[in-house]
Amino acid sequence: MNVDSRVGVIFDMDGVLVDSAAPHLRSWQLLAEECGGTVTDEQFAGTFGRQNCDIIPILFGPVAELRMHALADRKEEIYRDLIREDPPIIEGAVKLIRRLYEVGAALAVGSSGPPANIELVLISMGVQDCISVVVSGDDVTRGKPHPQVFSLAADRLGIAPARCVVIEDAPVGIHAARAAGVRSVAITLYHPADAFEKADLVVPRLVDLSVEQVISLARS
Repeated sequence: MNVDSRVGVIFDMDGVLVDSAAPHLRSWQLLAEECGGTVTDEQFAGTFGRQNCDIIPILFGPVAELRMHALADRKEEIYRDLIREDPPIIEGAVKLIRRLYEVGAALAVGSSGPPANIELVLISMGVQDCISVVVSGDDVTRGKPHPQVFSLAADRLGIAPARCVVIEDAPVGIHAARAAGVRSVAITLYHPADAFEKADLVVPRLVDLSVEQVISLARS
């Protein structure tokens, strides 16, 4: 199978390429301990997938901008230290990226995470040569469900949003994809299938998603 006209595939990172909920939760808890506070599982669940600038006021209360950036940087440093030796790469992620690249799809990562997190994961996966565009939290001013991250990824790929597919694990990401005019696949790793009524396709795990399904969505 070869793509006879260009299509784009945009991967979210957390929950799609890496099973990162547990280390993200632990990194927020360790940061809270350093600050003399706590973060509960319930608090984390209500914020996972959003940008740090949205999460920090919820978990730590109002903070000045400089303090916000310091907390965000420290949290991500803790997170990288937790996963560096053994990143929790999701089954099927490397194979799917490689196969999409082989058939000629243009590939991007669109994530609210910082560039260092994305780089660490892509290098660990050994697929950095397949990914032509990376849009990180440093590139956007609006977090999901705003479409900015996916609109920017499609623009940098040079492919119309209608010819792109986003692979996401969070309802806010699916809403962002739809707002960007991009087709979407939802992975039910952290949320039940009925949370993704706006998705074009819902699959239980990434390993259940085929190259043919992704290309067909992009062409539809």
